[in-house]
Amino acid sequence: MHHTENDKKRANFSALNPVNGAIIKTTTTGKPGDVKKIIIKNMKCKYLVMHIVCSTLLVSELSQIVLRNFADHRECSYAVKATHEQFHLLKLLPPFSAFPSIPENFEETTWNQLRKAVIAIQTSTPIEYSLECLCQAVSHMCEDKMDSQLYVNLTALVEQHVKANIVPFLSESGDKLVYLKKMNDYWQSHCQQMIMIRSIFLYLDRIYVLNNPTVHSIWEMGLELFRDHIAMNNLVQARTVEGILILIEKERHGDTVDRSLLKSLLRMLSDLQIYRDAFEQKFLMATKHLYQAEGQAKMEELDVPDYLQHVDKRLNEEEERLEHYLDGCTRHQLIVTVERQLINEHVTGILQKGLDQLLEENRLADLTRLYKLFCRVKNGTTELCAHFNAYIKKKGRTIVIDPEKDKSMVQDLLDYKDKMDNIVNTCFEKNEKFGNSLREAFEYFINQRSNKPAELIAKYVDMKLRAGNKEATEEELEQILDKIMVQFRFIHGKDVFEAFYKKDLAKRLLVGKSASVDAEKSMLSKLKQECGGGFTSKLEGMFKDMELSRDINFAFKQSMQNSEHKELQNIDLTVNILTMGFWPTYPVMEVTLPQELLQYQSIFNKFYLAKHSGRKLQWQPTLGHCVLKAQFDAGPKDLQVSLFQALVLLLFNYNAAISFEEIRAAVIIEVGELKRTLQSLACGKARVLTKIPKGREVETTDKFQFNNEFTNKLFRIKINQIQMKETTEEQKATEERVYQDRQYQIDAAIVRIMKMRKTLSHNLLITELYKQLTFPVKPADLKKRIESLIDRDYMERDKDNQNQYNYVA
Repeated sequence: MHHTENDKKRANFSALNPVNGAIIKTTTTGKPGDVKKIIIKNMKCKYLVMHIVCSTLLVSELSQIVLRNFADHRECSYAVKATHEQFHLLKLLPPFSAFPSIPENFEETTWNQLRKAVIAIQTSTPIEYSLECLCQAVSHMCEDKMDSQLYVNLTALVEQHVKANIVPFLSESGDKLVYLKKMNDYWQSHCQQMIMIRSIFLYLDRIYVLNNPTVHSIWEMGLELFRDHIAMNNLVQARTVEGILILIEKERHGDTVDRSLLKSLLRMLSDLQIYRDAFEQKFLMATKHLYQAEGQAKMEELDVPDYLQHVDKRLNEEEERLEHYLDGCTRHQLIVTVERQLINEHVTGILQKGLDQLLEENRLADLTRLYKLFCRVKNGTTELCAHFNAYIKKKGRTIVIDPEKDKSMVQDLLDYKDKMDNIVNTCFEKNEKFGNSLREAFEYFINQRSNKPAELIAKYVDMKLRAGNKEATEEELEQILDKIMVQFRFIHGKDVFEAFYKKDLAKRLLVGKSASVDAEKSMLSKLKQECGGGFTSKLEGMFKDMELSRDINFAFKQSMQNSEHKELQNIDLTVNILTMGFWPTYPVMEVTLPQELLQYQSIFNKFYLAKHSGRKLQWQPTLGHCVLKAQFDAGPKDLQVSLFQALVLLLFNYNAAISFEEIRAAVIIEVGELKRTLQSLACGKARVLTKIPKGREVETTDKFQFNNEFTNKLFRIKINQIQMKETTEEQKATEERVYQDRQYQIDAAIVRIMKMRKTLSHNLLITELYKQLTFPVKPADLKKRIESLIDRDYMERDKDNQNQYNYVA
């Protein structure tokens, strides 16, 4: 017969104490394998018999084995074989059928002891019994199958105490803070009581509760009773939650509150699992109402930077509350509520009221704060990006449209782009969406004024690449060119840029005004990379012409040293041979040259044509420049002048004073050009001629004398030609050339498309043309080119459908 664990543990082992009269008798021969019988008499329980087979075992050792086995198993007999200190269980003998009796009042007596201890804990009075004694009592009751009733009794006792303590919380309480402190004190006291009670009933908690899944642990039972009878009471709950909300509202208005009290009470609601139902929804509703009213008031009261700081501060405060006393499960809904009321509801108002000001004043810190706050709400960055784009277009248009700002347009565009780039990179965290929006806005407004930005960008490049530009090092110049290329990408009419850039590049190369060949080639490389080889082929041809010209001049000078024209060897002639298709078109201007120069031209013609037969040279005097040796009273000087200036000055070798008309008749220079030439010689900084009468403007009635008294600290003096401002006619002429080139490109594109498609409707042809053409063009212009090609029999209208075109082979 086998016994349960509880039966084994119920033995009264004090019966083995010699005081109870237990007599142990042994018989043994001492030989291996002999049986030694031990009879224990006079015990308060039945006799126990154990048969032991041993080798050599002392009585005292045997006694210890017996006692040890008794300590583990009650009323059973064992046969044990011992061989060299190793013991093996051989046979289990049936126990006696009788058990020790339990006192009749054991359960009542033991429960009374435990009840008194629990009440003492609840009333904070001394406990009569030791913790060890109380724990043993609980253990004995559980082992005697009284655990279920013990748990019921304990639950009833705790419930009775909890019910008795609700009365103070139902009475009138004027001061909310006092009420909350009273509630917190009782909660803390209840928790401490349940911890102490559980320490006494630990055996019950670990054995009975664990074996019965439907039964709550003692701690959970205490929480449940507190929840059911205290926290779930409508009046108590309402007062508690209302008090908590009042304290939080006070803190939000700047008052100092007891955060530890709030933390304890909210932890209580969380532990009782009523945090969400009892508190959270009311708290979020109160938060919504508070910040809804505050958001509307602050938007009217504060400007945007101050409002953004206020919102940032509020969000940080709510994060602190979450960290100090609010439950973590509230975080998402709380922050979303605050963001919705303070940011989301006012997105449009904030952007309309203050974004332009922040961007205009370059307030990086406020823009960073604005971006981070808008990132927190749905569609916040989308709205911000849209308003950012609108601001760029509006501001940029003012830079481009106003003709009075043409002089500073390009520099203003570069500065504006740098400013916006810095905002995107610094404040908007290099958000790709904002970068794309920035580029789209620039491309939009820079093309609001056709052709002019392209022309001015080309002139700006000319200014930076021209010799005498000391304001930038090579590295800085390279950075400027990179920024220029960014603006160049935005331009639709790149052919306009090419026309003006080519004209200015020609001047720099021919007059020797280029600051750096490396910088020129770097710019050319950037243009080629951006637009392809076709765009820069003519520009590259110009550089190639200059290199070939250097070789030709070197060969020409060598031939002159061996020639018979010794009288011309003191004149150094340098000729640039330009391929007409690469360079801009210059008007042919006939002038009267000195005999020496005419002779030199003739010699060079023979030299060049001898090497390159079949070619024709056309001299361009407008681009020539000379160095003249002049003798003044103060000493000799070298004058670096244009060819026109040189022709005028050479006349004074034969006459001391000459009138305007006489000069004009001698050199045959156009009147406007001659006036500018004389103005540079007589009215500029280096006045080598004297004008009669004096004045800043040259008239046809003026006379001019050579100024022998001219002085200058420099030996070589450069006399700049008065630059004629580009007239409207010249401007139109350049634009007309661009327009003509565009017509050729349109014609070529139409023929190319029609040749491939053979038959095409008007709308499809227009669509294909817009895909292929790289410059802006109006539908009316395309229609004109189509009509022109029909007139020239490249294509025809379909006889049955006038909206259809057929290619004519």
